[in-house]
Amino acid sequence: MDQLQFHKMSLTWLNGGVTCLDGGAMFGVVPKPLWSRKYPVNENNQIELPTEPILIQFEGKNYVVDTGVGFNKLNEKQLRNYGVTEESTLAASLEELGLTTADIDYVLMTHLHFDHAGGLTQWEGEVLVPTFPNAKIYVSKIEWDEMRKPNIRSKNTYWKENWEPVQHLVETFEGTLEVVPGIEMIHTGGHSDGHAIIKLTQNGEVLLHMADIMPTHAHQNPLWVMAYDDYPMASIYAKERIMKEALANGYGFIFYHDAYYRMIKWDATGKEIVGKLERSRQASIKF
Repeated sequence: MDQLQFHKMSLTWLNGGVTCLDGGAMFGVVPKPLWSRKYPVNENNQIELPTEPILIQFEGKNYVVDTGVGFNKLNEKQLRNYGVTEESTLAASLEELGLTTADIDYVLMTHLHFDHAGGLTQWEGEVLVPTFPNAKIYVSKIEWDEMRKPNIRSKNTYWKENWEPVQHLVETFEGTLEVVPGIEMIHTGGHSDGHAIIKLTQNGEVLLHMADIMPTHAHQNPLWVMAYDDYPMASIYAKERIMKEALANGYGFIFYHDAYYRMIKWDATGKEIVGKLERSRQASIKF
């Protein structure tokens, strides 16, 4: 498992599964000759997109950012359509670190699409139960409300199996939430109406987890947004504003979906990489 020490915060990427989705859908209106230079594609026009939660250990507490696709949560058709080549093994990942799922204190949900929320619940015999029984689950109020009452589009990704067993653990926020000093959740909208990013601050330095408004390093351009985004202009405006601040101040970026980088820091122009942590596990679709 890849790890990054960010001052007093220890970040570890857990095994939450791997998907392979249509590259055209992931880059929206951007022409393939442009995006395929930055992110490789296979013969089926798919790009590799891990769903790997980030464990943050900080001041004696354990935080998990998103939860992967889950295990035995998808039927054969869904596994095929979403190109799932591997499902979540979160308990095994945590065991390598001397932890159990019961040791997680907080789960920070950027949003609740199936590839982020599938790991919130797990099978215990014939019953679905919370994967992290002792954790508070933070999510924006807008996202939580839509999860429980999805519209004609979002019902394809907001499933009761991923929320009903954990509803007693959920706490919602509006706008921004300071989970603890140094960890902040910020509502952006865009990818989903309730989508949020996560800002980590230590000793004047910042790491941003942009979640699905910048799912990979190749989505750095504010105009490069997904066809999956429910509100693409909201994604563009949020990313434009955040990227301007981030590049000017030397923020780093961490990723949940990127098959090649865990962390990247660009120079002020956004053209040169000045810091990086590559994903040690080799992707099946290679540059």
